[in-house]
Amino acid sequence: MICEKVETGKMFLEKIKMTEELQEFIEANRDARELKRGVSVQMYLEGYKHREIKDILGVGSGYISKWTKIYVEQGLEGLLLGYQGKSGYLSEMQNEAINIWLQAKNYWNLVELQEYIEDEYNVVFESKQSYYAIFEKAGISWKKTQKHNPKGDLPIIQKKRKKLQNG
Repeated sequence: MICEKVETGKMFLEKIKMTEELQEFIEANRDARELKRGVSVQMYLEGYKHREIKDILGVGSGYISKWTKIYVEQGLEGLLLGYQGKSGYLSEMQNEAINIWLQAKNYWNLVELQEYIEDEYNVVFESKQSYYAIFEKAGISWKKTQKHNPKGDLPIIQKKRKKLQNG
C-alpha cells in the first residue's frame, strides 16, 4: 500500500515536471505545428479528455495519442519538426557580398546579377525567383517600370486634374 502511494507520488511529480517542460516549450515555440503538438500533449497530461481537446484544437483522437506517446518516449525532441528545409546555395557572407556589390551599382540588371553570381560563386539558380529575392534583400525593386499606368482611366484623371487646379 505504501509502495503504491510512493509510486503514485513519483508519477505525479513526473507529470508536473512534464507539464512545466511543455509550458516552456509552448511559450518559446515559433512553429504552429509544433505548438499544436505541445498543447495537445499538455492538455492531455493535465487531465482533459480527448473529446475536449478535439473540440478545442480541431485534432483527432489519434493525433493526441500519437504525440503523447512520442513525447513520453522521446521528450520534447519528439515534438519538433523533422524537416527544417535545406540550406541555401550561398552562405551568409556570400549573400552579404552580393548585397554590397548591388548597393555600389547605379543600375541593376537581372542578367548581370546572374552572371556575377555564376562567375564569383559558381552558382546558377534554376528559378529567376531566387535572383528576385536577392534584389529584394538588397532593397532593390526588380519590377519593370512602365511609362503609362495600365489601369489609368484618362477621363477620370483629367477630371481630377481640373478639380485640383481649380481647387
